[in-house]
Amino acid sequence: MPIVDHATRLITCKLVYCGPGRSGKTTNLSYLHTALPGEQVGHLTSLATRRDRTLFFDYMPVDLGTVGAYKVRFQLYTVPGQPYYKAIRQLVLQGADGVAFVADSQRHRWDDNLESLQDMHANLAEHGVDARSLPMVLQYNKQDLPESLVASVAELSAALNFRNRPEFAADALRGQGVFDSLRSLGTQVLRRLGAEDGTTAGDRARQALKTPHTTAALPSTSESARTSHDDIFSPVPLPAESRYPMAMASAGGVSA
Repeated sequence: MPIVDHATRLITCKLVYCGPGRSGKTTNLSYLHTALPGEQVGHLTSLATRRDRTLFFDYMPVDLGTVGAYKVRFQLYTVPGQPYYKAIRQLVLQGADGVAFVADSQRHRWDDNLESLQDMHANLAEHGVDARSLPMVLQYNKQDLPESLVASVAELSAALNFRNRPEFAADALRGQGVFDSLRSLGTQVLRRLGAEDGTTAGDRARQALKTPHTTAALPSTSESARTSHDDIFSPVPLPAESRYPMAMASAGGVSA
């Protein structure tokens, strides 16, 4: 559940990016951290393992401005995808308000995607969370690779999206589908908060979704003020040379 601090009028929601190792979870967060305005994004913190380049998790608080009289902050996490990090995944998934499952579209990762999705559901069940009611999106990453190497969106959807959740084709290195996934997941979380919480915070969130008065704190593609709730999740155009420096430095590999 979101953490509501009435004293500071702050709603904190936790979003977790899951998926098999090297599917692009870290790439998503790194791109978001680069594309979002610096004054609204906290430090991107990672803890590397000794065995390889996989990260334990990334942590990035994103301040979304105000929802009614309450400020909203999303905390974005990734989990390590390798099977031997199950305990870390369980820990990071605890208290998640929404999950983005990042699948690797490469055909040779088919079984890895299925195993990781099953693992995610099992970990949520360990915390007493019914995955059917949890806000969730599926992202099919690496769709930029040659068609001969990747499964189509239709194939991945048939295998993974058995609950008909929002799904997005993606090239996380270049940002395609990254903000679409965040926008959909964030909107689901706030709608759930407004629908299930009868407190003042829930009323504020629900009202903000129905009115054009949400204060935009994420980047704008124009100088005009935002007029809809979905727009607060929109990216700002970046020069090609400034996009995702961490990924470019890793010689095309992604860490988690």
